[in-house]
Amino acid sequence: MKIGVLAIQGGVAEHKHHIEALGHTFVEVKKKEQLEHIDGLIMPGGESTAIGKILEITGMMLTIKNKILWGLPAWGTCAGLILLAKKIENEDKKFLGVMDITVIRNAYGSQIDSFTSSGIIKEISKIPIPFVFIRAPYITSVGENVRVLHKIDGNIVAARQGDILATSFHPELTENLEFHRYFINICRKTKQ
Repeated sequence: MKIGVLAIQGGVAEHKHHIEALGHTFVEVKKKEQLEHIDGLIMPGGESTAIGKILEITGMMLTIKNKILWGLPAWGTCAGLILLAKKIENEDKKFLGVMDITVIRNAYGSQIDSFTSSGIIKEISKIPIPFVFIRAPYITSVGENVRVLHKIDGNIVAARQGDILATSFHPELTENLEFHRYFINICRKTKQ
């Protein structure tokens, strides 16, 4: 499988490590043309407003949106989750708007409030998965086609809508490969 990682900000190298550790091909995505021959797209963390501006300037925003709407599996972590959301609390704007979720930015506070946790997500792993939250958002509401995968303290931190996956946390910043394995399986099933 060829898994693209949007290479504007965030843990691009860490996602690359996980994709290659699972025996798949990493594709760095910085231009529209690089979206043509991938089986899935990961949108990592960073600052969603800055990423959004770059996507607009490069003309990638509409291309990525259409690719996802036409069935390209996508996974947003942290800022990537914000890019996917149809609604951002206390803001009029949205970015890709392809996932029927409402999110709140920096929901846990500033950089100093970053934290780690762990938990079992039955759909993904039978053993606890580590979670790393850095200035993380979380999902405050979901549409009827969205499946909540995990909550922490009542807050939705992982969800799936069809072939779109969103996590508030950063699986790429741990040694655990289960979330990447799960996403690559989504990509494989879609390709078949």
